[in-house]
Amino acid sequence: MIFQYGEKETEYLKRRDKKLGAVIERVGPIERAVDPDLFTSVVHQIAGQQISMRAHATIWGRMQAALGTINAETVAAAGAEKLQGLGMSFRKASYICDFAARVQSGAFDLEAVREMDDAQAIAALTALKGVGVWTAEMLLLFCLQRPDVFSYGDFAIRRGLRMLYRHHEIDRERFERYRRRFSPYGSVASLYIWAVACGEVEGLTDPATEGAKGRQKKT
Repeated sequence: MIFQYGEKETEYLKRRDKKLGAVIERVGPIERAVDPDLFTSVVHQIAGQQISMRAHATIWGRMQAALGTINAETVAAAGAEKLQGLGMSFRKASYICDFAARVQSGAFDLEAVREMDDAQAIAALTALKGVGVWTAEMLLLFCLQRPDVFSYGDFAIRRGLRMLYRHHEIDRERFERYRRRFSPYGSVASLYIWAVACGEVEGLTDPATEGAKGRQKKT
């Protein structure tokens, strides 16, 4: 399954911002995978924190092989030590087991989160051990497919904004101006700003990096 959007969202963003509109035209449709299962999405996000994509994929493959179906019951039955043995830290393993226990006991209601607005869902998710605001926002986007997620805590988003709009810095005030401009389709804007940050638009560089290089040459 991929994140669902279409001409309604892209045409709105083109009207709101010419530079982003040019990126949308140049890059074309972006397909980003989503996982509609909130339990596996939370586990996947916790397991992948602060490690490379390759290491994350390896650990996730081991979890799938060891547990079969990844749900609250199989995680709880495995326990933290077994999860740690699959390659993750004991802290992450304990966070994942705590989450599974909360789901099993009913203390965390997966379906209730789906019915919450964005702010409520972020508050509920960040109450889990190991889930911060950025992780919660990514869950809103890549699991719940919320349409208006544009994360200040995402370094690549801020880099992409610097590259596209030629800023040396993106402070919170400036970021909020862009967030309001792209709303209510911040999630689609995020996809294209990430594309910029990843170098998919030839000729765009990061002014912050250019400034650092210039200072190094002078010293």
